Amino acid sequence: MSEFQVVIGLEVHLQLFTNTKAFCGCSTAFGKVPNSQTCPVCLGLPGSLPVLNKKVLEYAIKVALALSCQVNEFVKFDRKNYYYPDLPKNYQISQFDLPLANQGFLDIEIKDTVKRIRIRRVHLEEDAGKLIHDENKDFSLVDYNRSGIPLLEIVSEPDINSTQEAYEYLTNLKLILKYLDVSDCDMEKGSLRCDANISLRKFGEKQLGVKAELKNMNSFKAVKQALQFELERQSHLLTNNQTIIQETRLWDAHNQVTVAMRTKEESQDYRYFPEPDLVPFIISKEEIEKIRNSLPESAKQRFLRFIKVYGLSEYDANLLIQDKDLSLYFEECLKLFSQPKRICNWITTSLLSELNSRKLQIRELNLSPDDLVELIKFVDQGRISNLVAKEVLTQMLDNRKKASTIIQEKNLAQLSDVKELESFCEEVIKENPKSIQDFKSGKENALMFLVGCVMRKSQGKANPKIAAEILKRRL
Repeated sequence: MSEFQVVIGLEVHLQLFTNTKAFCGCSTAFGKVPNSQTCPVCLGLPGSLPVLNKKVLEYAIKVALALSCQVNEFVKFDRKNYYYPDLPKNYQISQFDLPLANQGFLDIEIKDTVKRIRIRRVHLEEDAGKLIHDENKDFSLVDYNRSGIPLLEIVSEPDINSTQEAYEYLTNLKLILKYLDVSDCDMEKGSLRCDANISLRKFGEKQLGVKAELKNMNSFKAVKQALQFELERQSHLLTNNQTIIQETRLWDAHNQVTVAMRTKEESQDYRYFPEPDLVPFIISKEEIEKIRNSLPESAKQRFLRFIKVYGLSEYDANLLIQDKDLSLYFEECLKLFSQPKRICNWITTSLLSELNSRKLQIRELNLSPDDLVELIKFVDQGRISNLVAKEVLTQMLDNRKKASTIIQEKNLAQLSDVKELESFCEEVIKENPKSIQDFKSGKENALMFLVGCVMRKSQGKANPKIAAEILKRRL
């Protein structure tokens, strides 16, 4: 066991899903022609003045309240000064000493124990542009489309003491944010980004060790891997009485190592001062309560409701609520067919399997709740077998046809004719004398094996219930 305790704090940057930028009217649409969504304000041209997007403030307050933060009624913005090519003004509009909100928390579950991670602050700022590097060229390009997009920074206290806790915190936080509909939380697009601060100290010590800040992690899995590497690197240095330098390090996913980027700046290096072009804002208690009352159902609330109202197991409810759109799809199906467990089983097995193999989200899948319910009903009515239904589902997605059309075109209707089934059963009995003997010896599984043989002979079309009855009678 290591003599050192790991101490982790996480900084999550969230792009808010507004139509226009934080302080100007430029579009926030992703993937447009570089530098096509800019104006004098987000480019920082002389004489231009920022104007706060009201929707940005509303979304930010929603997040703060969902994280049980104290929202401050007096809000001001500050200038964070630093030079970098993707920052056209040479400063970033942010918040320093008076953040939008603070003193929140997020509870995570570790080994059946609930641990509370405190939220230090939630503050608003604007995003920078994006540098584009080409290894084959001796210069870089910059795209300012992202410059000025509203960014919310959520900073935890250093309450996280393992890489797994960090992973659980991030996945729980993302789920909360997705249910608020304030961001698409797409890490591949940069809508959700995470920096991590990690240090080690001897168990029992209160003073924090020298920290490293980790950047360039594009997935929660990468965050976990980078933290694990850094934990081992720092532990090795301390064990060998070497000095840890406070610095910013980048995660090299290809080589699975962190590499030094720059010496870490302190707050004084940014020369913060109040933003002179934006007046302070007063947020009334009435406005805060109005936003609080408008908060949508959270993932946790939906989880508990699915268990109480629909009688789902904790496992099934948890699977459904991990994707907000999937849980809504489940409830749309229930309006058409009041069998929660049956629908849940289909969604969490066959449908999820199709989604994963196609790398699609439920909203991208061309399958209406009507279409899925029709398929489930065909199985329940005995018109097709469960095995055939799975094949039909795949063809519905591939060919964009209804279940009834596919079943008719391919003659997949379940075979329930006793005479035909007796013929299949007779063949199976002759071909499997050992299984017959096993069944007569009291081995019930032997019957299921024989039914499976009948299903294969009938190409999955045999009614398994009738086939089982015939086999029992013949044996």
